[in-house]
Amino acid sequence: MNLRRDVFQAIADPTRRTILLLVASQSMTAGAIASNFDTARPTVSKHLQILTECELLKQEQNGREIYYHLNPQKMKEVSDFIEPFRKKWDERFNKLETIMKKYKTKK
Repeated sequence: MNLRRDVFQAIADPTRRTILLLVASQSMTAGAIASNFDTARPTVSKHLQILTECELLKQEQNGREIYYHLNPQKMKEVSDFIEPFRKKWDERFNKLETIMKKYKTKK
């Protein structure tokens, strides 16, 4: 049974979020990524598999090494989904700030 991984399930895990942060600045091999964690390499490999299946990471073969790098198009999908929520909270905080400023001037 081949289940399609959901991007939001993938980024729900703190280890996978850390992996995304690691490869955001530079491509890395599985070994280089695993060296940043106190877990077994197969555990990190499973996280890499999940991130690759949901297309947050892409693999690139360079000789015998496989490098993982961020897929910006997929990250943009995540950002696009979150943006309306961010805007709503910005509006709410701006309203609260306005109310607080009025309250302070009345004192």
